[in-house]
Amino acid sequence: MEKITSLAKRRGFVFQSSEIYGGQSGAWDYGPLGVELKNRIARNWWKEMTQLHDEIVGLDAAILMHPRTWEASGHIENFTDPLVDCKKCKARFRADQIPPECVSEKKCPECGGELTGVRKFNLMFKTHIGPLESNDESNIIYLRPETAQGIYVNYKNIIQSNRMKLPFGIAQIGKAFRNEIVTKNFIFRTCEFEQMEMQYFVKPGTDVEWFNEWKKRRWAYYEKLGVKMERLRWHQHGADELAHYAKDAYDIEYLFPMGWKELEGVHNRSQYDLTRHTDYSGKDLQYIDQDDGNRKYIPFIIETSAGLTRTLLMLLCDAYDEEKVADKGNEDDYRTVLRFHPTVAPITVAVLPLQKKDGLAELAHDIRAALREDFATDYDQGGAIGRRYRRQDEAGTPFCVTVDYETKENGSVTLRFRDSMNQVRLPRAELAPRLFQEIKTYKRTK
Repeated sequence: MEKITSLAKRRGFVFQSSEIYGGQSGAWDYGPLGVELKNRIARNWWKEMTQLHDEIVGLDAAILMHPRTWEASGHIENFTDPLVDCKKCKARFRADQIPPECVSEKKCPECGGELTGVRKFNLMFKTHIGPLESNDESNIIYLRPETAQGIYVNYKNIIQSNRMKLPFGIAQIGKAFRNEIVTKNFIFRTCEFEQMEMQYFVKPGTDVEWFNEWKKRRWAYYEKLGVKMERLRWHQHGADELAHYAKDAYDIEYLFPMGWKELEGVHNRSQYDLTRHTDYSGKDLQYIDQDDGNRKYIPFIIETSAGLTRTLLMLLCDAYDEEKVADKGNEDDYRTVLRFHPTVAPITVAVLPLQKKDGLAELAHDIRAALREDFATDYDQGGAIGRRYRRQDEAGTPFCVTVDYETKENGSVTLRFRDSMNQVRLPRAELAPRLFQEIKTYKRTK
């Protein structure tokens, strides 16, 4: 993880928030390469969920919601973690993430000092809306701890405005906030993060079938992203792990540097959420099934929920490689490379003139201008060509185009492939079609 963190800062993927003031714990800023990677992950997920499914539509709900929303959802009552503090070193721990004997003996796992008793810690950020703060509850509001509730409270609006019929889904990408007891492991657990969630509404009695179907679909998605599948596994929630709303739940776990951790959840949320919002709002959220004699019922909900920023960390870890290379006149025998799938790589193709002089730089700029409409491009003319290849490898750029004197003579360029470091010569006119084909047929080999 230290290597990932170092690379992320050095190459402009992720910076510590407010670093010049000592940093803000639990918050991170995404630099030029990081925001491009994040946006491409989001677009890939959005395409997978909406463009490729006629029955799934999108939503962008507000972060601030009526406080009763969180009473209905159970967050005010149940969204807590067990907290203990060390009286000696002042360290803070989640009681369920330290050895049980430390809790029972009230012994700090760090310094051996005395621990406080376990108390509940609500993870929601509470604030006030309006110009005045007061001690009463009338103007309290919360930063949303998840994006799902915005989907549930709009479910009837979407049925009516888009004439949706079961089964159908609503997808959303947005920020959420959790006042975590402990933030650690770089961007894995933070107070401010982004979620990619899809809630799939189904007829009662079909929920198990659709639950299993979405497990298959979400597993297949990571195969499409080129993730090393041996680093993924399923974890079913036991009776002591199930959330208060869940009938069944599985996590897709990834083998991060710090061990197996949750990447995405697939949950059968039963009828809990819509039933609760019906009770608390007084509004009828039943679905009228016109294909079943206008029968009324509350749908079951199958949820797929992934962290956008956690997915970014997973892809950084999965793509990271240090490789010993053959002697090809390189300055060293090793290279650091990020083997991103071309569809998520922050830079798709870099254009590199062999020299700055003799019109090669101008020609390279012209080629880049022709490519940038369809591809994320970069231009680099500084230093030896081998060093520039290494910089692009570190950024995860899958393709480099070298412009040299032969380009001036016959219009051909050299196309270099990141993973194999192989090179081919081809006419400039064939460059864009070749890139499209390489992206379409890309298969990770290392």
